[in-house]
Amino acid sequence: MKKRKFGLLISSVVAAGAILAACGSDDEKDTSNNDTAGDTGKEEAGGDLSIAMVTDVGGVDDKSFNQSAWEGVQKWGADNGLEKGEGFDYLQSASDADYNTNLNALLRRDFDLVFGVGFLMNDAVLEIAEQQPDKMLAIIDSQVDAPNVASILFKEQEGAFLAGVVAATMSETGKIGFVGGQSIPVITRFHAGYVAGAKAVNPDIEIDVYYAEAFDKAELGKTAANRMYSSGVDIIFHAAGGTGNGVFTEAKERKEKDPNANVWVIGVDADQYEEGKVGEHNVTLTSMLKGVGNAVIDISDRAKAGEFPGGETITYGLAEDGVGLADSRGAIPQEVLDVVEEYKAKIVSGDITVPAEVEK
Repeated sequence: MKKRKFGLLISSVVAAGAILAACGSDDEKDTSNNDTAGDTGKEEAGGDLSIAMVTDVGGVDDKSFNQSAWEGVQKWGADNGLEKGEGFDYLQSASDADYNTNLNALLRRDFDLVFGVGFLMNDAVLEIAEQQPDKMLAIIDSQVDAPNVASILFKEQEGAFLAGVVAATMSETGKIGFVGGQSIPVITRFHAGYVAGAKAVNPDIEIDVYYAEAFDKAELGKTAANRMYSSGVDIIFHAAGGTGNGVFTEAKERKEKDPNANVWVIGVDADQYEEGKVGEHNVTLTSMLKGVGNAVIDISDRAKAGEFPGGETITYGLAEDGVGLADSRGAIPQEVLDVVEEYKAKIVSGDITVPAEVEK
């Protein structure tokens, strides 16, 4: 039977109704500065808008979070006839000491809207926003209380729940793993959802958890994966940026040595199918997608239309197709996909509320 795609993300051109639906609830928005926020990004619509982004330490080619954001910036630039370097660009951060410097550098180059990519940039975005209140900034995966900052969040726990359903259903050993980058709210949402989804289909599933406390240490991801696979874990979900590349490396080395090795990786943020290729085989079971690039396009479109959502928090979940699972390309049997769809429907309808924190 032909395997169908599931968990599709928001389209590149977000319909007005979907945009409204994606907006967070009243308690998710900062409405204390509405008058001031109304003056930021509300200029007459039309004309050119230039956008840029600053990566966190994972780097622009992390094959997941930062790369997804950069792809969104590039697509928006291309769709609007802009050239790299003037109409759109990025700066890469080698350490957290670069965040403020890079944000300021892009604003000095007169980019109209600058994105800070990642929770780790929270303090830097807030500081720059306060120093330059007439500038438009956006932060992904955090909330900054400033009238000139749009905060973009995702319900990672909902997409991770589906990844947990897949992992626990397909594990042959009854042991699965999770590798996290840093123990910060966005990553614990991945962790919490994954555990909840796995336990929903198999309460007795064993889940090995490791936090590298770094997003740019592939060697730590590889070491953790080696330990997990050696202990009987057969599926590892990573939410670790560049550190997660080491999980793929370990799985691929094992698969290359033994084509029958039962080792799988669930990727994160972007479709990491290409990262799992090992000759004729592939160790990527699926990937938990976040529409980071599409969110970048959405906010940029609003800013160009003179409707920059400064002072607001916009949240994308399963109901808004802001998170989901990548096409498994046949690795996941249809009966498992059917179970995933059933759980997805229950989450979207509100029958299941996925925890954002790991339940003790």
